[in-house]
Amino acid sequence: MDQGPAFFDVVLRQRACRDFAPDPVPDEDLARILEAAVHAPSAENTQPWVFVVVRDADRRRRIADLNRRLWDGGAGLHSRPRLAADLFAEVDASVRTGFGGAPVLVVVAGDGRDPVTRRMLGASIFPAIQNLLLAANALGYGSALMTLATVASAELRSIVELPEGLEPVAVVPVGRPARRLGAPRREPAAAKTYLDRYEA
Repeated sequence: MDQGPAFFDVVLRQRACRDFAPDPVPDEDLARILEAAVHAPSAENTQPWVFVVVRDADRRRRIADLNRRLWDGGAGLHSRPRLAADLFAEVDASVRTGFGGAPVLVVVAGDGRDPVTRRMLGASIFPAIQNLLLAANALGYGSALMTLATVASAELRSIVELPEGLEPVAVVPVGRPARRLGAPRREPAAAKTYLDRYEA
């Protein structure tokens, strides 16, 4: 059985994909991706994650419309001065085409119905999302961690029919990249690492 690329190959080429081919994502690949996600660590092993796989074209359109309204309602203006012009144009184009035309959206939610668990949701949910992103990459899919639509959490919750207390924390588009992704732009670890104490 093909185990995919070595771990460090996958990690070091992980980057956001914002332009997707229309090819469907087979159920068995999604199952492998989500199996990797649920093997993430979680606070007290609570495993409070919930994944809603959205294939339905109408629901994907509604989530994309919500995302676009938030972008046009101020998020884009906030991001423009913070992003390089080419990156802003790429993000804007992805918003305009509904998550870059991804054939699958995974709405990731955290079960915050228990007050103690709710305080620790981020510590549990984001490692699971990272596993999801890496697993998608290992299988040759593009993906991206998107959180803008969660600003309107009640509307997003309604679109995918999440009950009260399940908090959407991200929307992850998944699909084959429409074009070859370049290397991620990262500063070297040495530029962010200190021995024994921080030095400015």
